[in-house]
Amino acid sequence: MQRTASSHSPPTQQAPRLWRNQLVTTGRRTLLVQGIKTGLAAGLCYWLSLRFGLHEGYWAAISAIIVLQSNVGSTVTASRDRLIGTAIGAILGFLASPWRRHPAAYAVTILIALLVCGLLNLKNSSRLAGVTITIVMLVERNGSHWTIALDRVIEVILGILIALAVSVFVLPRRARQHLQTGLKREFETHAILFESTLRGFRGTLPEDLQRKKEAAESLLLSNEQLLRAARNEPASGPASIEGLSLLSEFGRSIFDALLALEVAVRESTDDQYAERLEPELGNLVIGISQGFRHLAECVALWRFDIRRPGLDLESDISALEAKVLNIRHTSLEFPLSEVLRLYALQLHLKHIARLLRAARHEALDATGGQDR
Repeated sequence: MQRTASSHSPPTQQAPRLWRNQLVTTGRRTLLVQGIKTGLAAGLCYWLSLRFGLHEGYWAAISAIIVLQSNVGSTVTASRDRLIGTAIGAILGFLASPWRRHPAAYAVTILIALLVCGLLNLKNSSRLAGVTITIVMLVERNGSHWTIALDRVIEVILGILIALAVSVFVLPRRARQHLQTGLKREFETHAILFESTLRGFRGTLPEDLQRKKEAAESLLLSNEQLLRAARNEPASGPASIEGLSLLSEFGRSIFDALLALEVAVRESTDDQYAERLEPELGNLVIGISQGFRHLAECVALWRFDIRRPGLDLESDISALEAKVLNIRHTSLEFPLSEVLRLYALQLHLKHIARLLRAARHEALDATGGQDR
């Protein structure tokens, strides 16, 4: 099985190195774009605050710097959290301002703000509410506390509006576009992890397998974060949120199945029973490797109606199941642990193959083929 699979599989040793170089280049470009946009947003906030005579307009610039994220969806989320937190803090700070010289009153006001944000499931707004309460209650400034609270809200709103405008209109980066690319890379990484794990069947698991698992999990977490940000974006481009959500869920399920597959191949160095399942077992392994890359290609093109010639995972599964039934009577010739290990292996392979097939078919149903 190993010889057959390796002869048909694309080289995987160079792929992680190429991806790392690409990620470094992309990261530097992202940092440069983010720096340009942040500087522009902060400068606009400061200029507008001077033009409209805001007493402490630098808070608008601070707000813009804080909420401006690497993509539109994350900027919308951060803007919402900051605006709500500032509003809660301004209201509570104003109401508690008559007792501002009492440390206990200040502490209780902070506590109330945190409880309100917690009850409203706004954990990211709680710290911002506390900061605003501190400014309204403790910072000495001419004018009433009502004016201080109102000014703070106006300055934050100005910073948020500028940050959103810059995020949307200046070198925009959409979370769902990055998620589409991330999912393509995720399934390619799963393919590499799958092939590395299968090298451990009747052999030794690669030394870098743990690193590949960590890389796959890191991509999963990154894509899940992008998905949360993409849900806050207006529709843009062909990739739909429904399709992206489905693929993200399948990505997590496939990763869990790959972890289970690793357990199944352990301690199989001397197993001989697997030879009786060839070539059907090897054909399914090759089909799964091709299925991962086919799914990645479909994600990149956002076309799930494309079929790869010669790729039929369900037929490979049926052929393997027939072979298992055909050789079942010979299992008594081998140790029970070896037989059970092989059955576990083929069950995990069938599960992964069907997850790949279902991912493409359900994405096709969700997107209507091209989703245009």
